[in-house]
Amino acid sequence: MKNAKLKAALVSNISNTFLVIGKLIIGFLSGSVSIISEAIHSGMDLMASMIAFLSIKKASNPADEKHRYGYGKFEDISGLLEGQLIFVAAGWIIYQAIHKMLYHRTEIEFLELGIIVMAGSSIINFFVSNYLYKISRKYDSIALEADALHLRTDVYTSVGIFVGLFLIKIFKLEILDPIIAIIVALFIIRTSMELVTRSFRNLTDFRLSDDDLSRIHKIINEHNSEFVDFHELRGRKAGSERHLDFHLTIKKDTNLEKAHSFCDHLEEDIKKEFPGTQIMIHLEPNKEDTE
Repeated sequence: MKNAKLKAALVSNISNTFLVIGKLIIGFLSGSVSIISEAIHSGMDLMASMIAFLSIKKASNPADEKHRYGYGKFEDISGLLEGQLIFVAAGWIIYQAIHKMLYHRTEIEFLELGIIVMAGSSIINFFVSNYLYKISRKYDSIALEADALHLRTDVYTSVGIFVGLFLIKIFKLEILDPIIAIIVALFIIRTSMELVTRSFRNLTDFRLSDDDLSRIHKIINEHNSEFVDFHELRGRKAGSERHLDFHLTIKKDTNLEKAHSFCDHLEEDIKKEFPGTQIMIHLEPNKEDTE
């Protein structure tokens, strides 16, 4: 699991590096603020993918004396930092776009080359983001999902700039350039807000989703012939890990060895559905039997 996640993060690093270099060169040669804004967007993606790589590497470390619950929340910290970086970049893009719109209108050069770069960027990011989404869902990694979300936004914005540059070439409307840059920035802000919200929830031990809890209830209830009831079910996420605990009321004739064996079996079934889950089961005697 660790190697697959690190490999995915590394692929994102490499692709983003080439795209940032290409966009910056074309952006400064052409004088297009929309291309430069997209280069900055990709630069933020590169920083985000580097943070994701480091956080995944750290989060994969096993629990130790200092971190008894493991390092999973390093992935959530990564998502929070990435979201903030994206928000700052969006603000800079809007500032530059408005400045050009009001004070510094210039004719855009090398339009054909800019169109080609934007088209190539869209295609590359489409395939890389799909790959990252696939790995993030397989291993439930918020850091990789955040990286994939950045690149998917990059696909949309690159397509938008591609269309805008094409229209500028046809109709000679340079004013479209800063307008497109602002639209790109708004897309980026939306992405950053979603990412910060999700990461912040995990860092504050927000409960598991209704879907997760429903699936866990179903797994436990499939074994209801082995116990009386269960209650006080709690769950939270730390990166790709889930932490779960609940109370299980056992039958009167169930000895400690049998109860322990059943709990091990129940934990295995939950972990099949949610790999990497840390589970704590508190056994209780049936109060009706003791009265």
